[in-house]
Amino acid sequence: MDAPGERPRLVLGVSGGIAAYKAPELVRRLRDAGCEVRCALTPSASAFVTPLALEIVSGQPVYREEYLAHGVRGEELHIAAAEWADLVLVAPATAHSLAALALGLADNFLLTTAAAFRGPLLVAPAMHAAMWEQPANQARVAELRARGVELVGPVVGPLASGEVGIGRMAEIPDIVTAVLARLAPRRLAGRTVLVTAGPTHEPIDPVRFLGNRSSGKMGFAIAAAAARHGAEVHLVAGPVALPTPPRVRRHDVETAVEMEREVTRLAPAADIVVMAAAVADFRPAHAAPEKIKKRDGAPALELIANPDILAALPGLAPRALRVGFAAETQGVEAEAKRKLESKDAHLLVANDVSRSGIGFGSDDNEVVVLRRGGAPVALAKAPKSAIAERLVEIFADELAELRREADSSHR
Repeated sequence: MDAPGERPRLVLGVSGGIAAYKAPELVRRLRDAGCEVRCALTPSASAFVTPLALEIVSGQPVYREEYLAHGVRGEELHIAAAEWADLVLVAPATAHSLAALALGLADNFLLTTAAAFRGPLLVAPAMHAAMWEQPANQARVAELRARGVELVGPVVGPLASGEVGIGRMAEIPDIVTAVLARLAPRRLAGRTVLVTAGPTHEPIDPVRFLGNRSSGKMGFAIAAAAARHGAEVHLVAGPVALPTPPRVRRHDVETAVEMEREVTRLAPAADIVVMAAAVADFRPAHAAPEKIKKRDGAPALELIANPDILAALPGLAPRALRVGFAAETQGVEAEAKRKLESKDAHLLVANDVSRSGIGFGSDDNEVVVLRRGGAPVALAKAPKSAIAERLVEIFADELAELRREADSSHR
């Protein structure tokens, strides 16, 4: 943005998929969030949404395939649009648009604008699951991510074909959240953030393990939000099938002992350590070297305690902001307060995983944040991406306060 207090400006590129019918509502929500929006339609997008509808909701003329401004000698509209925008958002982004963006093609107004644009680019893919999962499409997605392009979705849900699968465009509130996060001040620039996420699997034999239902979605969302705010982010991930967020360094582990080893290695250099993983409290004392056979009867499992990684953090990272998580089924705040004190953490984020819609594996969450000597902060039910954004803001505030206290104590 050019000046403090100026409304963020974005070009919304709409490509030709059925999800284009959602574009007017997306424009309305973006404007409600304080953004100034100009729309660019690909030639095929006009079959799904009219330029007039977008012009009415945006309050701006819609870019189509005119490249020269009427009455302004020499002004190329795609160059002017690229210079005007703080961000370019493509929603929906079809498989063709993703490939064209990855290859740098420029055969319509949207693509020429994107080719000339030097700021952040967000895309919200929308297509059939079979198209999304095609290796060629995934290769283009990987290229875009490697260049810092942020993908919002796709998500699992009803498709235009009537089937249910991955490929549905992300929900409009999630897209707006991603836009605002990308335009937000980079509050963690120059900071290092360590996040743990997902479950741990403690082997019983080569094919069985003790584990839990953690999906890793909350921790991955926090890592993505911290990266958007400019942090160098290390993500220690248990065994989950989630894509690595852009600009995040991922370290895959399986067991609690492996997670402890990575945290021990990475925590001393961190400014913030976020223990969002659901680490198993116990593991089998001995894992069978071969698969246990049912015919041999039920085995007697001797369990031993796993290391308490959060409790060890004060010794590993005494200057870091230490954040714990508590997934509880009853007495959520009371148990979170106990853990906050016993683990010597600065913040404790707790949620009730027994509740439908915010438990393990859900796309939404609702949490309460406890802090030392302060009132709890409740974050109402929202997509995990939105919760993560708010949490990272809280972490940034707490880190700044922690550093101020440390500086004053040394004077």
